[in-house]
Amino acid sequence: MAMDGMRILAVVPARGGSKGIPRKNLREVCGVSLVGHAARTVAALPWIDLAVISTDDEEIAAEAMAHGLSAPFRRPADLSHDTATSIDMWRHAWLASEAFAGMHFDVSVLLEPTSPLRQPEDVERTVRTMLDGGHAAAATVSRNPAHYTPEKTLVLDDKGTIGFYLKDRAQSIRQLIPPYYHRNGVCYATRRRTLVERGHIIEEDCAAVVIDREVVNIDDLFELELAEWLMRRL
Repeated sequence: MAMDGMRILAVVPARGGSKGIPRKNLREVCGVSLVGHAARTVAALPWIDLAVISTDDEEIAAEAMAHGLSAPFRRPADLSHDTATSIDMWRHAWLASEAFAGMHFDVSVLLEPTSPLRQPEDVERTVRTMLDGGHAAAATVSRNPAHYTPEKTLVLDDKGTIGFYLKDRAQSIRQLIPPYYHRNGVCYATRRRTLVERGHIIEEDCAAVVIDREVVNIDDLFELELAEWLMRRL
């Protein structure tokens, strides 16, 4: 079942060398690996034409295939270290997938395993927002809590004395602080020309898709435990 006649690729990025949580992408939340949760989301989206794992790790590739993802290539070493960019990784996966499938994909979604609380409708809403609005790309975001906004942020000088980050806009009244947002890793969507040809994701005409429930983008053990706690209460 195609979406608007588009050929759509899903990429799940999962390198083996995570450091915050060793072997992070294979860790489990509610008995399913993070890679497995991403694959389950894909399985609920019949309009995705091909879903691949982008990894440099054979164990992760095997786990991905066990959950229904394809693993037709391995991510090269120069795209598997800490400083490799998401754009370069995604572009490599896109072109390698096209070589494997023998076709061009018009659209791709990036589904990071570190966001296991995503729902299939989050992904569909992201793609629909991009296509219906004629945007170059779309990304899910969450609103920043008021105490994490620039107006509330503090800095310390070399004497350890507190100061306001925004000296002329410090604000103690939460209701007067404008909304700020951050990327939550639930879903990115982009057109081929945006990423493959121009090397952009959110730099230009990227529509925001606001997620207004609690989600976790796992980077440390506390967030892994928090994801488990939240998922058990769904």
